[in-house]
Amino acid sequence: MADENKPQSAVDETSISPVERRNSLEQHLKQRPDRAELVEKNILPASTAAPSLQEKQKELAKHMRADSLNEKISHRPAPEKLIQEGVLHEDPRSPEEKYEEAIEEEYAKREGGA
Repeated sequence: MADENKPQSAVDETSISPVERRNSLEQHLKQRPDRAELVEKNILPASTAAPSLQEKQKELAKHMRADSLNEKISHRPAPEKLIQEGVLHEDPRSPEEKYEEAIEEEYAKREGGA
């Protein structure tokens, strides 16, 4: 009676012959997507570097992007100059009013309101 209440195993424990196993493996390998498709789906990295170097490669790329952005920002004109040229318009609000509005907008974003 104790065996009747025992839960059934979810694993199929039927033995498979080596030939069936090889045929199954060959079928699955034939259906395997090629490397280009896996790279396109971001499953594999686009890098052809050794796996041990890929992390360093990603870190280097990140630092290069940061350096590039910092270089571009350093050549950006000052807001005062842009106001003089008419590109920007001076905001009549005080810094406190701007800060309060920014806080309200942030709360609204977090609550899904904005």
